[in-house]
Amino acid sequence: MKLLRLSLAIALAFTATAHAHQLKAVNSVEGISEYRLPNGLQILLAPDASKPSTTVNVTYRVGSKHENYGETGMAHLLEHLIFKGSPRFQEPWNEFTKRGLRANGSTWFDRTNYFASFAANEDNLKWYLNWQADAMVHSYIARKHLDTEMTVVRNEMEMGENDAGGVTVQRTLAAMYQWHNYGKDTIGARADVENVDIARLQSFYRQHYQPDNATLIVSGKFDADKVLDWVEQSFGKLPRPKRVLGKLYTVDPVQDGERGVTVRRVGGTAQSLAAYHVPAGAHADYAAIEALNLILSDAPGGRLHKRLVEEKKLAASVGNFGLALAEPGFTMLSAELAPGASQEELNRELVAICEGFAERPVTAEELKRAQTRWLNRWESLYSNPEQVGVTLSEAIAQGDWRLFFLLRDRIKALTVEQVQRVATERFLPSNRTLSQYIPTDKPLRAPVPAFVDVATELKSFKAQASVGSVAAFDASPANIERQLRISQLANGMKLALLAKPSRGETVKGVLNLQLGDARGLFGQQSVAALMAALLDMGTQRLSREQLHDALDAAKLELQVQSTSADKLSIAFATKREHAATAIALIAEMLRSPRLEAASLDEVRTQALNALQAQRDDPQGQAGLALDQALSEHGRGDIRHARSFDEQEADLKAATLEQVRAFHARFYGAGQGQLAIVGDFDPIALQASVAAALGDWKATSAFERVPRQAVNKPGQLQLLRTPDKQNAMLLGALPMPISDEHPDRPALLLANHMLGGGGSSRLWMRIREKEGLSYGVGTGLNLGSQDPASAWVVYAIFAPQNRAKVEAALREEVARALTEGFSAKELAEAKQALLAQRRLNRAEDAGLSARVAGQLLLDRRFGREQLLDDALQQASLEQVNAALRKHFKLDGFQLFFAGDFK
Repeated sequence: MKLLRLSLAIALAFTATAHAHQLKAVNSVEGISEYRLPNGLQILLAPDASKPSTTVNVTYRVGSKHENYGETGMAHLLEHLIFKGSPRFQEPWNEFTKRGLRANGSTWFDRTNYFASFAANEDNLKWYLNWQADAMVHSYIARKHLDTEMTVVRNEMEMGENDAGGVTVQRTLAAMYQWHNYGKDTIGARADVENVDIARLQSFYRQHYQPDNATLIVSGKFDADKVLDWVEQSFGKLPRPKRVLGKLYTVDPVQDGERGVTVRRVGGTAQSLAAYHVPAGAHADYAAIEALNLILSDAPGGRLHKRLVEEKKLAASVGNFGLALAEPGFTMLSAELAPGASQEELNRELVAICEGFAERPVTAEELKRAQTRWLNRWESLYSNPEQVGVTLSEAIAQGDWRLFFLLRDRIKALTVEQVQRVATERFLPSNRTLSQYIPTDKPLRAPVPAFVDVATELKSFKAQASVGSVAAFDASPANIERQLRISQLANGMKLALLAKPSRGETVKGVLNLQLGDARGLFGQQSVAALMAALLDMGTQRLSREQLHDALDAAKLELQVQSTSADKLSIAFATKREHAATAIALIAEMLRSPRLEAASLDEVRTQALNALQAQRDDPQGQAGLALDQALSEHGRGDIRHARSFDEQEADLKAATLEQVRAFHARFYGAGQGQLAIVGDFDPIALQASVAAALGDWKATSAFERVPRQAVNKPGQLQLLRTPDKQNAMLLGALPMPISDEHPDRPALLLANHMLGGGGSSRLWMRIREKEGLSYGVGTGLNLGSQDPASAWVVYAIFAPQNRAKVEAALREEVARALTEGFSAKELAEAKQALLAQRRLNRAEDAGLSARVAGQLLLDRRFGREQLLDDALQQASLEQVNAALRKHFKLDGFQLFFAGDFK
């Protein structure tokens, strides 16, 4: 009998291992395949081996619109409580941290989703699928977790209440919708959240968190057959629910007159919103709404930007906020009031432009520009496997994931006549919500909102050819070092090229320019920042509009940063076929910018508005106070931390002549570093870079401005920010060491266990156990050129909880210093940090920035492996000793900012 049982066990084991999935693709569109389990779970696979990372997303078709009376905020509460675990997975956040998963969740009107990205790893992928399957039906959703998480959710509410712009949007939606839940904030009413009935919340969970109401998306690098096997083994065992989800039928009537909202609060920047009801995302007319948003608000060619910012100077900036939703939705056109301008006049002009399409029809040029920019952004999303899975959530929420592609096709097919018709039907006074009331004798009505039959809409949809597979890339330090082509141009500029396969033939790079010296840059902080902001305002050859059209044609996306007067950084992304053109355009922007008075006034106004928003914001106040505490240099020195008044005075005093002189004197590529990663021909691209930048040198020599750690007694200071419901803690301990210090590996591990990870001491105490903060942690900023480092700590919280947050911080630090960390904590920290480093090397944008930084330091990328090895080999004694040696809480500069009544 024993032999028989043994033989049977072996046979069963063999049968299990030999099992192969029986799933067949239901639909396949452009490299994305759809499958269905018998229990109703929808599965989407989007393989992409070019990037050694995997992203898993689970979307539930439940959001705030599904909440009944008294239940607002339930969908969002469930998002929090799912992470509290289940009997099988007790502490998922700890496991995320140990495995190096970048995980989170989000709740919106039509859906809730949970996602994680990680360096491609089958064990992590299988574990995460098992957790998601278990969380779907076995999560605790317990009273004790609700009680501890309640303060965290309230803190998140308070954080939102500090955002004047977000509050204004919410109040506008509340005025727009009479009956539909799109008019209610996703986070819920405070009274509903604080008094939620746990039984109702559990019932809401059981009703909506089921396989037939969910879609699993796996994107990036993975073995599709194995994933389908694992999905069958994890999700496949969940039974198909017997309950039937009811169909929602509430639709607001067509708006019958102008509506207005006024919000009054302390601080912030004045702004105006013109909001209009629009069709659902699946409606054939919605593509025209997307185009109209760009035609109106995009800079520099948008109608609102030209009229309000450039010509009338009524606004510092304009923008739009519109959503493709499952049911009739909205779009908002916004304008931020320029200092000294009349808001009443701004409102009149904003409305006149938005509703002026009858007098000034859409042009073919406007439509073409909007299509190009929209499609460029779509391509950028689709070529990134870490984003495409999460992005599909929105299409799924609208009714079908293929709407993601259908909307693209509709954008391509738009005609001027179609866009003009939609503009005149939707942008009407009677369909508008604004902070004023304007009666009219003959109101016009927008089309009656209606549900969309997605199946009918998709009948005309024809899938394009699938994207070809891309070869895998080994992102180990040794292989990256082998593949890097490092050279120096004639002017001294350093160049690093890493040619590798990438989805969509994308190319990403970072260009850093080192500028001037301490004496020459004296008093130039604002001039340097304004100069950087003017780079995309046109060149000597190209007007601003022509430049942006050229950037769009080259599929070139730019991010310009000037965090200090002695450094300019440009991060960019383009495609293989446009790489040479992109380099030439960047060079033209840098070498021959069109520096004009009107453009300077525009960027100055935007900078002053941003500065004003910081003045009464807790984070802005705490950040400035901390910067000033860590600075020992006088007014004018680029290392001086300027007060808000000093920054304002400098911005107002800067002249066009000073900006032009700054460019002529300090801009040049001789002390520059350029790193490019992606799909390109390295020989051809090197020649393009040499031709564009190789002969360009600054007239003023560069001499590095050294930084040093301050030596001041620690302090604790309270900063009052009235009428702010969220408070901020920021603190830093100056450390006279660099990243070459032998304690670096031990310090990184100590920081991770104290406050740097999702299972850290501070996180578990302040966030998880006591629920005092939505976000709390520590960070280690190590100087790479000077012995000037800092250990930082931060937390956000309700002002009334300040004493509790401080007490918890002090107690956990004292416990760590006295008891030290455990071997289990150290093992988990090593695993998490190493996984995070692998994931960072797998991201082309971050990799190019890292390589550019190493060019400046004359370091080889192979050094990365030395740090990995040192992290792996660090002993518990070394880590505890490093913490006790370097971490002194009484030496911190601690600042609490909030409305501490």
